[in-house]
Amino acid sequence: MTNIEDVTDIEEKQAGPVSSNLLSYKGVEGNRLAATHFSPQERRAGPPALLMHGGGQTRYSWDGAAQQLARLGLDSVTVDARGHGESDWVETGNYTFHYFRDDLICLVDQIRAQFGQAPVLIGASMGGISALLAQEKAGSDIFSAIVLVDITPRMESSGVDRIMGFMAQNMKEGFASVEDAADVIAAYLPNRPRPKSLDGLSKNLRQRDDKRWYWHWDPAFVESVNSVKIGREERTEVLVEATKKISVPSLLVRGGKSELVTEEAAREFLELVPHAKYVDVSDAGHMVAGDRNDIFAQAVISFLKSDVLSS
Repeated sequence: MTNIEDVTDIEEKQAGPVSSNLLSYKGVEGNRLAATHFSPQERRAGPPALLMHGGGQTRYSWDGAAQQLARLGLDSVTVDARGHGESDWVETGNYTFHYFRDDLICLVDQIRAQFGQAPVLIGASMGGISALLAQEKAGSDIFSAIVLVDITPRMESSGVDRIMGFMAQNMKEGFASVEDAADVIAAYLPNRPRPKSLDGLSKNLRQRDDKRWYWHWDPAFVESVNSVKIGREERTEVLVEATKKISVPSLLVRGGKSELVTEEAAREFLELVPHAKYVDVSDAGHMVAGDRNDIFAQAVISFLKSDVLSS
């Protein structure tokens, strides 16, 4: 087990400015997946990093971490999942985890063709669940390594309900202003300092013809998740079996104040994946990268240097 003290003093390789460009990939239904590629000035031998966000987030939540990985010398790609951000809202309404899984498998095939190697998958919450299911279906070597961010097979029901409740709030009626949306987020994340600028938040909202602001996610996604017929115990067992099949280098990063992943759930994960490393970010919640991106990025870099990248 890796403790947080082991990663707080990492000195990154500073390789100069990082450039970025927009990309577009295809999901399993031909749906467009919007992405950003952070390209290193000095590329080092190693796999690209593919960063998949959680439900209700967008690829912009990874900007800080992706830039640091690019400074390390790795191509880093952040992607909006179907029904999120600037990616397509699918007309089929297919938003069960099996479709996120299959989108990810298609995405990895394109990433591998583009960069020549299987990516390191960094998945938060929904992105991590998709990764577990994808590697079970396609084989663990679909990824060079897996980093799970505050997600394990066993999740606290109250935490899941709180997240879904937040996503459903003002989902259909929207907001009169960006400031109103900021108020709702501040109430949901009372321990996170309110940003001085709302420019970043505006990327996560869509202003429609009625001049009101709406969350960037497809309401059909929330309705689909809330109407899933599979029971939570059955879902847990599916994820447990998927987790057992992880064979590549793995890291679990947990937010010490997480409402979703308990310490007991983290220990269970480490029993299921004995070779995995573990970092607990004591003053972060479920959105670890957003709460403490500095420590999160350092933890991932430490793991990559020790377990994935050639010296």
